[in-house]
Amino acid sequence: MTATALEIPIEAEVDKEGYLIEPADWNEDIARAMAEDEGIELEPDHWKVFGFMRQYYADHGIAADARFVIKYLANELGYGKAAKARLFELFPYGYVKQACRLAGMKRPRAWSTG
Repeated sequence: MTATALEIPIEAEVDKEGYLIEPADWNEDIARAMAEDEGIELEPDHWKVFGFMRQYYADHGIAADARFVIKYLANELGYGKAAKARLFELFPYGYVKQACRLAGMKRPRAWSTG
């Protein structure tokens, strides 16, 4: 059962802000449902960012800071100096509010929602 009105396709618990309680519950169907709720049409770069974020979480046990995702966009996806702008094109309401949530991360408590 979910803690919000968001209908996700499997039984996965979310907190009052819509973040997964357990990142291991995440799957692509959940990401699609959350993206639809946010009004985001997922494109290949979204999935690449989610893959990077999930791997970072697996390796470090915490969500990647936005600067690591910007570096990934710049170097691995070839956006160079436009990487920060690209991040906010993909997630217009902020890295924590949208990218972390859609990638199945717990809400990073020390960060703002911007």
